[in-house]
Amino acid sequence: MTVYFIGAGPGDPELLTLKAARLIGACPVCLYAGSLVPEAVVACAPDGARVMDTAPMTLDDTHGVILEAHRKGQDVARVHSGDPSLYGAIAEQIRRLKADGIAYQIIPGVPAYAAAAAALGTELTVPEVAQSIILTRMSMKSTGMPAGETLENFARTGATLAIHLGIRALREIERQLVPFYGADCPVAVVYRVGWPDQLIIRGTLTDVREKVRAAKITRTALILVGPALSDSHGFPDSALYDARKPHVLRPRVKADS
Repeated sequence: MTVYFIGAGPGDPELLTLKAARLIGACPVCLYAGSLVPEAVVACAPDGARVMDTAPMTLDDTHGVILEAHRKGQDVARVHSGDPSLYGAIAEQIRRLKADGIAYQIIPGVPAYAAAAAALGTELTVPEVAQSIILTRMSMKSTGMPAGETLENFARTGATLAIHLGIRALREIERQLVPFYGADCPVAVVYRVGWPDQLIIRGTLTDVREKVRAAKITRTALILVGPALSDSHGFPDSALYDARKPHVLRPRVKADS
């Protein structure tokens, strides 16, 4: 018996990996986070499977279902949104599985920031503009952030920021980031990326809050911040395909025509 922590991607069932779909379709027990994973993602569960939305359940509740499946020798598909390695709350589940001697595997999925970049039609790492992405979150009512992991510290790098759980903290995000990125730094808020009601709001650090308020978005949105989101900056082509810069797979330098 094995518990499979499956990354369901951001919401679009077609963004399931082949392996994820195969395992969901084979496990007689399926636990999915219904507040973030649409039912369509787990619609491929086999006939007669026990499919449970874990949104109203506690950690003890979900582990109890897993223990019951373990006693019956039934594999479990534990379906999470995005990729389980990022804010998947799987660490505490794995701790319990290890304590009870239950085998598990992690199946990666498409993370929200990648799906958001695709929806925006943009690249988050632009030559000489931003070459790093920082994935972080606001604490709000959730678990506090470790000391040192502050927006100010991250902002000093100038990297592209992907901020989770921050839609109700836009005023604070503006306060902390404007001194580093500037008032006109582009921001994109992507609501329920990959879902049928997906919504994209573009703005700047100083005006996006009012746009989000007007759209009445209060949850389930990813905030992207950084100069890489701008269409106005000029940037050089990367060295990857530069004919003047050889590498191991393209050793010869082409002569200028």
